[in-house]
Amino acid sequence: MVSPAAVTEGAATHCPYCALQCAQTLHTSDEGTVTAAGRDFPTNKGGMCQKGWTSPALLRHSDRLTTPLLHGEPVSWDTALSFVATRLAALRESHGPASVAVFGGGGLTNEKAYALGKFARTVLATPNIDYNGRFCMASAAAGANRTLGLDRGLPFPLADLGGAQAVLLLGSNLAETMPPAVQHLAGARAAGGLVVVDPRRSATADLTADEGGLHVQPVPGTDLALLLGIAHIVLAEGFADLEYLAERTTGLDDIRRSLALWWPERTEQVTGVPVASLRRAAFLLGNASPSRGGSGAYILTGRGVEQSTQGTDTVTAAITLALLLGLPGRVGSGYGAITGQGNGQGGREHGQKADQLPGYRSIEDEAARAHVAGVWGVDPADLPRTGMPAIELLRSLGTPDGPRALLVHGSNVLVSAPDADRVRERLAALDLLVVCDFFPSETALLADVVLPVTQWAEEEGTMTSLEGRVIRRRRALPPPPGVRSELEILADLALRLGSTVRFDTSPSVVFDELARASAGGRADYSGLSHARLDAEPDLFWPVPAGPTPHPGTPRMFLERFATPDGRARLIPVDHRGPSDDLRRDAPLFLVTGRVLAHYQSGAQTRRVPELVRSSPAPYVEIHPLLADRLGIAESDLVQLDTGRGRGVVRARLTDAVRADTVFLPFHWSGVSSANRLTTDATDPISGMPEFKVCAVDVQRWEGPVEVLEDESLLFAGGVR
Repeated sequence: MVSPAAVTEGAATHCPYCALQCAQTLHTSDEGTVTAAGRDFPTNKGGMCQKGWTSPALLRHSDRLTTPLLHGEPVSWDTALSFVATRLAALRESHGPASVAVFGGGGLTNEKAYALGKFARTVLATPNIDYNGRFCMASAAAGANRTLGLDRGLPFPLADLGGAQAVLLLGSNLAETMPPAVQHLAGARAAGGLVVVDPRRSATADLTADEGGLHVQPVPGTDLALLLGIAHIVLAEGFADLEYLAERTTGLDDIRRSLALWWPERTEQVTGVPVASLRRAAFLLGNASPSRGGSGAYILTGRGVEQSTQGTDTVTAAITLALLLGLPGRVGSGYGAITGQGNGQGGREHGQKADQLPGYRSIEDEAARAHVAGVWGVDPADLPRTGMPAIELLRSLGTPDGPRALLVHGSNVLVSAPDADRVRERLAALDLLVVCDFFPSETALLADVVLPVTQWAEEEGTMTSLEGRVIRRRRALPPPPGVRSELEILADLALRLGSTVRFDTSPSVVFDELARASAGGRADYSGLSHARLDAEPDLFWPVPAGPTPHPGTPRMFLERFATPDGRARLIPVDHRGPSDDLRRDAPLFLVTGRVLAHYQSGAQTRRVPELVRSSPAPYVEIHPLLADRLGIAESDLVQLDTGRGRGVVRARLTDAVRADTVFLPFHWSGVSSANRLTTDATDPISGMPEFKVCAVDVQRWEGPVEVLEDESLLFAGGVR
């Protein structure tokens, strides 16, 4: 056990929510009250959104888990861990190591993500580990890896956006998901060069008003076609940087042939975006590119275009467009993907993903296996191979050939996974479900064993932000009595399961081991330590160890791309459309997304009274013309039917959404849960599910109002 640290006033740390990781200072009063203040930092410049300001409200919430639960009853830690270890050992003995699975989270620190992957592969010897980052960054990672040779969300500091003349933003509502990031778009707005692609007129799309740029409102699921059409115009109008393409890329001839099929009029027919808008977007980007004398341009993608069965191809097309313009690998220009979860970047670099070992190494690479096995003190031959990606893993739970036990860390899969009713069925079919959490989430309420763990302000560690900056998370106060960290839990379980592999419980020691394991990998942290990060809080990976301290890599690809020959790959792709397209019994598009007050599954934010008051209940946005045709008025109950199930939610009429589209936020559970309706069809390359678009039938609900009186508002008002 780690001895409790003294309560620290003015602890410099970072917000527990999104990957912007806004810097904040936590102050503790004599009475134990904790408050947060924004701290100057390059990403947030002292600002925070309402979630950051209210984050301390969760630290001593009445709903806080402080005692292990076994079948819903409080028990001692010894009883709980003995039960878990006994059941895991019996299942492994009877059904083999693959009968146990692990599901991690993009909010875990680097240290905990690393330890979880190590535990799965050495103690449990299971290949079946994946995490909710598969729902967040998988398509962006796959697209960047196959074109640029390396995946780092933003391969440049976020602050670089401020000098851009044009920014093309696809599938991201930054103004609501990461409000402090919007200030970095001010330069592009002032130049009239902000191009926002979104089927809704979101708060971010509104930034293009008053000559700030262009809002492009395509048919849902046609973003790939849109990118191909803009790229066609870039080539046709002579905006392509031919010198750059010749020196730094391969595949231009194939790209020319493939893009010839996407002339503007065809693109307009598929996307619904007028030719004039397509040309204006291409001209804004072209004139801002360095080869045309512009001050710089960026192309950024987010979940709205990546959470798709063609998400990897869409990211590939976005990178192709950026390469045609000569943007990546130049200071002041580039391509990037906006990471969502707090440690979505680091979480996939160090071992939670089904096919990866620490340092962003492939688990199938023999040299990588030998290196990591050496750090862990095990035989490389004993390490499992690639496991199932998240959706395949969830589908297999409790089936005859699938895992019979699941350990969940930092994820609320019952709300955050698509086709949630089927997820509930699979969780119920398990022999053992163990959830580590600090609140009784919907998933925890189903668990056989719930283990209470520390929150962000109660632990030391590191996170990796959306720009690849490795930052320190610092302890501001001790956890409540009875609460343990995952590092302690994994070390205890390893001993109970008879493992001889060492698991340290000190975050700084675990980080040092992570650094050694990552050495030589694509995400090389070997030149970092907690002590160095405390002294130099501005380091971007890779930071390899060496005879002199490496300065870090804030901007990547300046000299070469991370491919064998140093050249980026131009890869032809084509538009296929959504897996669940419109049909007679589902004639409208359902799109999902976030709202300002809430985060992810809402398990945290729906417990904060200020946030609940700001956004108290789920709703569905419907265009007034569509509502009139369907006989739906403001605040009416509406039923939404898809191929997965039925939802009931109140209507909000607005012309911000297309007349063929309805929008449903995904932060709530129960009868209003968006992910009871979404499809679990996945991208064939990345394994990412198609959260963002499916076909739906919309009707006025004629049933009882009491349908809403279920767990969908479980945490409203901060009480259960």
